[in-house]
This record gives sequence, structure tokens and C-alpha cells, in this order.
Amino acid sequence: MASIEKRGKNSFRLVVEAGYDANGKRIKRTKTVKVKTKREAEIELAKFVAEVQSGEYIAPEKMTLSAFSEREWLPKYAEKKFAPSSLKHYTYQLRAQILPALGHLRLDQIKTMHLINFFNELDKPTARKDGKEKPLSGATKQFIYKVLKNVLDRAKDWQVIQNNPIDGVKMPARDNVEMKYYDSSEAKKVIQKLYEEPALWRLYFIASMIGGFRRGELLALEWRHVDFDEGTFSIEQSLSLTVDKQPIIKPPKTKSSIRKVDMPEWYMEELRQYRLEWVKYKDDVGDAWEEEREFVFHNEFGRPFHFHTPTIKWRDFIKKHGLKKIRLHDLRHTAATLLIETAIEQGIDADVTLKGVQQRLGHSTFAMTADTYAKVTKRMSKKLAGNLEVFDPRKFVPNSSPKDKSI
Repeated sequence: MASIEKRGKNSFRLVVEAGYDANGKRIKRTKTVKVKTKREAEIELAKFVAEVQSGEYIAPEKMTLSAFSEREWLPKYAEKKFAPSSLKHYTYQLRAQILPALGHLRLDQIKTMHLINFFNELDKPTARKDGKEKPLSGATKQFIYKVLKNVLDRAKDWQVIQNNPIDGVKMPARDNVEMKYYDSSEAKKVIQKLYEEPALWRLYFIASMIGGFRRGELLALEWRHVDFDEGTFSIEQSLSLTVDKQPIIKPPKTKSSIRKVDMPEWYMEELRQYRLEWVKYKDDVGDAWEEEREFVFHNEFGRPFHFHTPTIKWRDFIKKHGLKKIRLHDLRHTAATLLIETAIEQGIDADVTLKGVQQRLGHSTFAMTADTYAKVTKRMSKKLAGNLEVFDPRKFVPNSSPKDKSI
């Protein structure tokens, strides 16, 4: 016998009887599902009945962390909620770090001390899976914590466990790593060297450095997103991953990432010339052109580049020209830093400047922008205060040095 009980909005409890125990008491198997309609609940009930009757059903609280992660959390939550690139990173750390150490434990038997010991082991160089001898970075340990917490949070939300053992574990500290970027003089040198490179990559990297765009945002940029009259880029989608040579293009993860970004007039003029060359090249290629959509930055047959191609090109470029080594993503920090330095030197309020940077970079909150670039604004404020040294009266007013005088 099987039945369905409505528990709340979009929540149903499935009940399946599985015979009697040794004392003659009915054995009931229950499972809570999140679906929108009773019809969907009936479909889930049919699957549940089949599991129970075939002997494949395991009471949730008896599941191991590995079974719950792979059979419940991954298909029913992670694959639906995460962007492809995020899903790839979550799955990797789950299978590379978490499950080998904790996967054999039953969910109801995982204690806080198990997790404390697990994170203690991550401090050792042997925790790395890439063969390098140095310990995992604080950022990586924080991410592993985030993955494990997400899995255990779902187990608690779905009433598989009553208490979450990770609640008693502090998130690992992030390493105090100095943010890297180019200052204005270094940025000019980079731009100078970019004029020795093909127009496509010159325009791509300059856009990263002055527009603050993410790698995938520029890879997914189409000509329909470029407004030459207004001088703007509209960021409406992002290429987050390349799987089996197929680009995964989706809207940005957050609403704040959907934005219009003003670009300098000189850049738009160069882009307009590049557009003319782009059209001519497409006509010359003819039937070999492979893509209906018109990607601004594309391979030789119109398709968007592989997700990792800009990173490889950037590394080759800075090595070739002997430039200061920073990551491609650090061009985004460079964009923010150049804007902050220029604005503050012009007397624009720091909070107003940071708000503009937040909108330009597509940060979800002002706090994120302020925290990320706090050191830059502080350094610039000190620099401006230093400019006031020209008014030191000791430099132009005779006998102005302070002296102790009795009143």
C-alpha cells in the first residue's frame, strides 16, 4: 500500500508499506519530495514503490555520505542549481577531497570531530592531488568547506539528519594574498605591447583591462550586444565552460552581472574598424563559416573560443614581452584600480567611486567591492593627503615651527 501526504508548499511525503516486522508491526518507508503538483508527486511515488519492492531503497539516515552525495544531492540539487563551471568545481572537490576521507561514514554517524580532523588533514602538503608539495591555499580549503556544508545543509533541509555537524566547525581562514594588478604606467606599457599583437586579442585584453569584464562575458559577447551609437557593451550572457568542444552559454549567475558598460570613444572606434574586418573575413570564409550567432571574438570559423583559450593566450603574451606576471582575471582588478585611482585624484568621493566600480564590474553588493578594493582606496587617500604637504607652513612661514610656550 502506498500513499501521498501533502506537507507544505511544493512538499509531499511519500509513504510505502513494506510488510511487517518480527513483532507484527507494519514497516513503513517514507520519503519527502519537493515537487509542484500532485501529479508529479504520484510519479515520484511510483519510483519510490519500485525502489522499496526491489530492495534498492535505503533509509536516508542510513545512507553514507557518498551515497547521499551521488544519488540525492548531485542530481536533485547541484545539477539544477549550479552553473556548469560551478558544478564542475563542486563535483571535483567532492570526489577528490571529501568523499575519499568521509564518504564511507553514515550521515547519522558523522560528528563534528570527524570534520575538524578532516580539515586539519587538509593543512598538510599530502592533501594536494596535483603532485605539488606546498599545502592547499586558504581559498581552496574554504571552497572545500563550502562544498561539504552545502551537501550537509541539504541533508538537514530534507530531514535526513536532525543536526548539521559542520555547524560547529569554523571555516578555514583565507591566505593573506596581496591582490595583483597593473598601475597606470604598467597598464600603458601593456597596451603598447598589445599593438604588436593581432587586433582580435588586442581588443579582447584591452576590454578586460578597461572594462573589467570576466573572461566568459567577453567570449560570449555578440555584435548585437555592442551599441556603437551609445558606446556600450551589454552583458547578457557568459560562456562558463566548454564541454566536448561545445560552449556552454547561459545568462550570468546574478542579476547584477547583467549590465551595460560604457567604453571609451577611442576603443569603440577601433572596434568599429575591427567590425569591418570581421564582416569581410566572414564573407571570404563563405560556406566554411560554422556559426549563426555573431560572436565578436571567435575562432577562424565564427565559433566562440574554448573557455581556457584566453588564459593561454594571455600567459604567452606576457611571457613573450617580459611583462609583470599577473593572471588574466587580475585585469579585472586592474580595471577597478585604474578607475579608483583616477576618480580619487579628480576629487570624486570614494564611496561614489566604489559604487560606480560595483556597477561596472557587476558585483552583487557594495560591500564586496568595498572589501576587495579597501587597500587601494586607503592608499590613494594617503597619497592625496601627502599632496597637502605643500602647505606645510614650516616650508614658507618664518618661525612657524611649534614651540613650547607658557600661557
